[in-house]
Amino acid sequence: MSNENTYHGGCFCGAVQITVTGEPAGMGYCHCDSCRSWSAGPVNAFTLWKPEAVHITRGADNIGTYNKTPQSYRKWCKTCGGHLFTEHPGMGLTDLYAAVIPDFPYEAGVHVNYQETKLRMKDGLPKMKDFPGEMGGSGISLAE
Repeated sequence: MSNENTYHGGCFCGAVQITVTGEPAGMGYCHCDSCRSWSAGPVNAFTLWKPEAVHITRGADNIGTYNKTPQSYRKWCKTCGGHLFTEHPGMGLTDLYAAVIPDFPYEAGVHVNYQETKLRMKDGLPKMKDFPGEMGGSGISLAE
């Protein structure tokens, strides 16, 4: 029996159900134009997981995919259009949107792509120009 935490979520209509197990590799807010456009909001709350921690428990055949670039494969429910997650194969991570797993104790740790922000957030968290160095970014921090 596993001691790992398990969280359940799904799309807007419930046709797609997802389970995630363990702890995320990171959490934060993305301010890039692509995430803002995709989410139809000024910022996107993300949770990053190893792909093996994310399991589709219902509706796998109901998931659509769009990739504007080879770095991100965005997934949504074909029935309701609800956004689910983004696979980032180059990083070896899956971004399960925080809103998709409502019982997960989300706690942001960083802002990425803050140079593109349309919503300034004064929360004391690090604001990265693009990504932290360990994620392939410049590692440059910006002022709140």
